[in-house]
Formats: sequence, C-alpha cells, structure tokens
Amino acid sequence: MRQIKLTAHHVFPSHKKIHFLNALILLALAVAPGLAICILIYVKDKYNREPRLLLILSFILGMIAIIPAYFIEQTGAIFVLEGTSTEMTLVFAFIVVGATEEGCKFFMLRVYSYRKRDFDEPFDGIMYSVMIAMGFATLENIMYVSQFGIGNAFLRMFTAVPAHAVCGIIMGYYAGLAKFNLNAKPLLFRGWFYAMLLHGAYDFSLMDKNIPLIIFGAVLSLYLGVRFSLKAIRLHQEGSPFRNRI
Repeated sequence: MRQIKLTAHHVFPSHKKIHFLNALILLALAVAPGLAICILIYVKDKYNREPRLLLILSFILGMIAIIPAYFIEQTGAIFVLEGTSTEMTLVFAFIVVGATEEGCKFFMLRVYSYRKRDFDEPFDGIMYSVMIAMGFATLENIMYVSQFGIGNAFLRMFTAVPAHAVCGIIMGYYAGLAKFNLNAKPLLFRGWFYAMLLHGAYDFSLMDKNIPLIIFGAVLSLYLGVRFSLKAIRLHQEGSPFRNRI
C-alpha cells in the first residue's frame, strides 16, 4: 500500500474555506426566518392562492424599499443625538424609524400589489403585505447579522423579523378591507398608521434607557401584535369569497 503523506493543508481546511462556510451559515440564518414566515402565510392563503411570480416580485420590492428607508433614517438621525432625552427617542422611534419603514413598505404595496387583478379577496392584502415586509426584513437581517454575528441572528429570528411580519399583517388586513370598500383611503391610512404605531412602540422599548424595564414593552407590543395578526388572518379566511367554491 502506498503511504500518503498528510500535511496541515490536507488535515485542516484553509481559512478561506472556513470563512466561506461561516458566511453561508450566517446567510442561511439571516434568510430563514423571513422565508419561513412567507411560507406560513402562503399556506394560510388556502382558498385562492396568488401567482408565485407576483409574490416573488413583492418580496423583491420589499428589499428595494429598504434603500429609501435607510437614507431617510440616516438623515433623521442627524437631528437626534445619541443618549438624548426620552422625548427625542420617542420621535426617532415612531417618526424617523416607524413611519419611514412602514411608509416605504406601504408605498410598494399601494403602487404595485394593491393594483393587481389577482388581488381579488381580502386575504390577498395580508399575503402581499407580508411578502413585502419579509423582503424588507430579510435584507435588513442580512445587514445586521453580517455585522453582529450569529448571536444577533438567533435573537432577531424571534424578535425583529416576526415584528416586521406582524406589522405587515396589520397593514395587509386593512389593505384587504380597503380593496373592496368604496371608502378605501381611511382604511389604507389605518393600516399604515397602526403598523407604524406598533413598529414605533417596539423600537422605542428597545431604544430608550431612561425608563426602567421599558424593554419589556417590546415583548408586550409583539405579543399584542401577534394576537391581532392571528385574528386578522382568521377573519380574512372566513370572509373569503372563494371559501365555498372548494
């Protein structure tokens, strides 16, 4: 038998391979929660599912929405100093972050998905809105995870990404009502406004350090958002005009 001489290069993979593998793991962890939520909502759309191409395009539009949101938030941050008062943190969380991010997602929903002929039942509002929200959250997640590592990936998997999903469901619920209502504008505004409020409350609870135990407000806001989301999904499922055609 021929003797094979092993070197350190053969026994241990190169640093480049290790770094590449770690990058793939981080990418998978960053992308997985958003895709899992998309699949979950897609399964819930059980009476008249949307064309996959439109869903994919909505997801991509959500990713694109992060670009204007980023520049608006960076501009707004100039006027809010670090370690500032609770009042300025409140403004930053609700107006600079909440209103901006939910506004950019709402814009994509309103100018693209909302106008499609395939948007033909109330549940479609939730479906398209969540796809946009998850596109936004997934790209944001990749950015955070690549910067802060695997611990941040697991933390955001159960916090920030579901929070984006909940905001998407709230916005989509009212978009679904508006689509089939003659007085659509107030309903569309309520969808954006309530999503902005939840987003702002969640972020404010994480940002402000001046109020003791305020961080628990993030858990509470997410819990209330999930409860509303489950009810919204059920109501639009029950109100589907395709329900009795199966």
